[in-house]
Amino acid sequence: MAVHFFTGFPGFIARQLIGELFQKNITDSVYVLVLRTEMKKAEKEREKILETYPGRRIEIIEGDITVPKLNLKEETINRIAKEVRYFWHLAAIYDLAVPRDVAWTINVLGTSHVNDFVKSLPHLKRYMYFSTAYVAGRREGVILEKELIRPKEFKNYYEETKFEAELLVKNLIGEIPLTIIRPGIVKGHSITGETNKFDGPYFFLNMIDCLSFLPFIPYIGKSDTHINVVPIDYITEAAIFLCEEEEAIGKTVHLTDPNPHPVQEVYRAMVKEMTGKFPKGRIPLSIAQKFLQLKKIRTILGVEKETLDYLTWNATFDCSIAKELLSKGNISCPDFIATIPSMVQFYKKNKNNQQFHIPIKSLASH
Repeated sequence: MAVHFFTGFPGFIARQLIGELFQKNITDSVYVLVLRTEMKKAEKEREKILETYPGRRIEIIEGDITVPKLNLKEETINRIAKEVRYFWHLAAIYDLAVPRDVAWTINVLGTSHVNDFVKSLPHLKRYMYFSTAYVAGRREGVILEKELIRPKEFKNYYEETKFEAELLVKNLIGEIPLTIIRPGIVKGHSITGETNKFDGPYFFLNMIDCLSFLPFIPYIGKSDTHINVVPIDYITEAAIFLCEEEEAIGKTVHLTDPNPHPVQEVYRAMVKEMTGKFPKGRIPLSIAQKFLQLKKIRTILGVEKETLDYLTWNATFDCSIAKELLSKGNISCPDFIATIPSMVQFYKKNKNNQQFHIPIKSLASH
């Protein structure tokens, strides 16, 4: 079996991909690059995976993508070069409120170092790079998989630096076999609801939970915008299929929901599932934005102010390439609203566990 190498471990997506690779008997040996500060967590997560899949190997290698050659010793590099056939680059900072210098160092400089490392692997069968559908920035209308057009503006530094990083990877097309994955907003498992942190669409659940004492919960603003959310099991199943699909070489693939729902419809379903009642009344978006300028309010509600930028952004992700490729494996994206009950059930079970909640940033850190 071919050996796979991952950055981004012990992150949620990397863990799920490794488990799925073992489950499908695609590999029995994996290398994971881990920061020194993440070693204890990585060891704990490795043991969890190996309890489920005994006899498999996950070798943790201490390293850092922000350093040339990933800060690895030559003897380690030589060993990896002989064995690795598939390289997955998931390491990035995904925080919408991240400062620009931090995002640039990890997302852009880090990807540059990973690219150089990947080019040195003589037996590489595929470089799987995880970008994001939101490299589109503030562009609106239909966003195509085959295009990477610089927008006039980005909504945050996460989007900007992921755009710059994808440009670097695209430059390798034709030089090495690669596939660029652009996920939508990733949520927990469509059936079990499992996730590792309450961000993205979970900010809505945080707010609804906080306001559940009210006689009714109002809508926030009024918008025809659609929100594109995809479950982790779709991402893992699709990405693993694509890593072995020859026609995916050189392609950029939107792993997005081909039938996204309007934000208002999603919010309505969440409020009903969380409280048993539908929302009523409406708070103007401008008022909500003013309130979320205050860190105390953001902390109480468990919502980052950057989340509101996506409530009025009108864009559609065309995923024709993804649908054509994934149809060969009969892989399709579950309906988001149909998965809200399991999402809410997992949230309610774990909402008091702080390990699932992310710290809310102050404006000074932006």
